[in-house]
Amino acid sequence: MELRHLRYFIAVAEELHFSRAAERLHIAQPPLSQQIQQLEAELGVELFHRKTKRQVQLTEAGRVLLREAYQLLAQLEQAIELTRRTGRGETGQLQVGFVSSVTYNVLPAILQAFRQKFPEVELVLQELTTAEQEVALRNQHIQVGFVHPPLEDDTFSWKCIQQENLVVALPATHPLAKQERIAVRSLTDELFILFPRHLGIGLYDKIVALCQQSNFTPKVAQEAIQMQTIIGLVSAGMAIAIVPSSLQNLQRMGVVYRAIAQATPLVETAVMWQPQKETPVLRQFLTVVERVCG
Repeated sequence: MELRHLRYFIAVAEELHFSRAAERLHIAQPPLSQQIQQLEAELGVELFHRKTKRQVQLTEAGRVLLREAYQLLAQLEQAIELTRRTGRGETGQLQVGFVSSVTYNVLPAILQAFRQKFPEVELVLQELTTAEQEVALRNQHIQVGFVHPPLEDDTFSWKCIQQENLVVALPATHPLAKQERIAVRSLTDELFILFPRHLGIGLYDKIVALCQQSNFTPKVAQEAIQMQTIIGLVSAGMAIAIVPSSLQNLQRMGVVYRAIAQATPLVETAVMWQPQKETPVLRQFLTVVERVCG
């Protein structure tokens, strides 16, 4: 039995007339009659009572086949539509890695825009450092990541989506908190909370380079992986921190943010993926990132 046999059968069953069914199917009536006879021979049952050469009625077996044929064709249409939507990247799943800092600026807007356009794509989010994301992308545990360049793996594709200055995060009771802008040299004797270099070379090196321009190397009192933890330690009065300016959106009691008096290195945020592993969903996601970040 082929799909066309079912379509021919449904047309005759709905019209209960071979000539009208043939016109509807845009075929001649004799071949249609032959196809129905072949179907009956294959099934070993009569599907129609022939009242005349052209006019017919469904048998009990014919009524059962009509009901089942409707269901089969409906399932087929669903399968075809799902296949097409998957091919267009409108359904499926996408694993997304991100550094914590992007949750305070670009990432929420990207996720909101993507969910509005593709509500049936499941986004699986993982908060990871840049180095951890490179490993996860290589091992296909994520398909796309938001990172701070540079990257160690030059086989990945990446595109800068944002640049931001550095600012100083201080305990609210710190003497320097009274200043609107802080000169880096005034931080010479301060204790710092820094991000571990092996987990994020780009951000670490920019902070250290900024201090070295003022002829000192930061004294590290504590290392912390997550930006929330860094700000939490600052609020506890453990030390100060130099962080991307987007962290100002993380308001924490006992912490103030101050601009840096001189020009700072720009912290880049990039979207990263493997070009040879692009899927329709990933291509749609990158399109949304481009539209949101411009």
